[in-house]
Amino acid sequence: MSKFFYKDTPLIGLDISSSGIKVMSVDSKKWLVNGYGSIDVDPKKMREAIEDSSSTFLADTIVDLMQNKLIGTITGTRVAVAVPTAKSYTRTFTLPASAEKSLDEAVSLEAEQYIPIPISTLYIDYQIIERKNKTITVLMSAMSRTIIDNITKNIEAAKLFPTLIEPSINSVGRVLTATEDGTLPTVIVDIGPTSTDIAILDKGSIRVTGGIPIGGNTFTLDVAKKMNVSLENAHQLKVLNGLSAGPRQQRLRTALSPSLDAIITETRKVMRYYTERIDTERKLEQLLIVGSGSNVPGIGDYFTENIVIAARVASPWQKLDFGTIEEPQKQLRPRFITVAGAASVVPGAIWK
Repeated sequence: MSKFFYKDTPLIGLDISSSGIKVMSVDSKKWLVNGYGSIDVDPKKMREAIEDSSSTFLADTIVDLMQNKLIGTITGTRVAVAVPTAKSYTRTFTLPASAEKSLDEAVSLEAEQYIPIPISTLYIDYQIIERKNKTITVLMSAMSRTIIDNITKNIEAAKLFPTLIEPSINSVGRVLTATEDGTLPTVIVDIGPTSTDIAILDKGSIRVTGGIPIGGNTFTLDVAKKMNVSLENAHQLKVLNGLSAGPRQQRLRTALSPSLDAIITETRKVMRYYTERIDTERKLEQLLIVGSGSNVPGIGDYFTENIVIAARVASPWQKLDFGTIEEPQKQLRPRFITVAGAASVVPGAIWK
């Protein structure tokens, strides 16, 4: 797209997940939040909305969010959209530098080998993320045409205009690169309500992704069953006591360990794939835990103990400035990290 008629104005971030929609406007030069909002949805209705071209549920919910659920002010209509990583196919691969002349063909061949559905049903995009003397490293992402077309149609029906659509883990990687030294080889564990996305972030780009259908809601169910308490009480026990030392915490640790250990097993697989297949020279240096399910005290120490890597819950909020508007409650802040990453896209970079 030509930039001759292009005005470099900020984008609005829009995070469409299986359990809710978030919106945020950020001045990325000052990291000042102008406005934000969120709305929870029924996961079944959301799943149907993004797969059924006749559904208006997504458009109606976006309108409700923009009209009734905002804190602060959001102006403009152009949006950068984060969509569920689990709905995408992402792969990093290395090619001879000479392959750049026929990169479309090389990417198509890679997609045919890696993606288990016909590539004619997908939108495929890619970028060169690293160049060496004789090789190039390419990041490829693909997603169902049906899903992208439905999301785009509903966003436009809500009087917004999608400028960029990307897997949510890419949005997370962007904000961590800016706020948590994401130039280091970093493991990201993004624990959402119903699933966990795992990725390797290196030199500002996502290199490998993985995931598992276990999330913060799973933790709450585990505590409720093990301790025979209501879901509401289980959630309070989880976020107030967590995994720290003490008799109550030991019972919580016992309840949470099976799900946490499943996430750790999947994390090790992603880490091993990166070190054996993608980059055998660069050592993974940190593990950052994000997402709404990261609000469990002691979870960083648990990952450190079990994976033997410096792990902690990421906190980009020290850089994001909410100015005069009301900040999200502390326990709710992790749910906004993805939309903050989408909102911090530098518009001109899309056309580079």
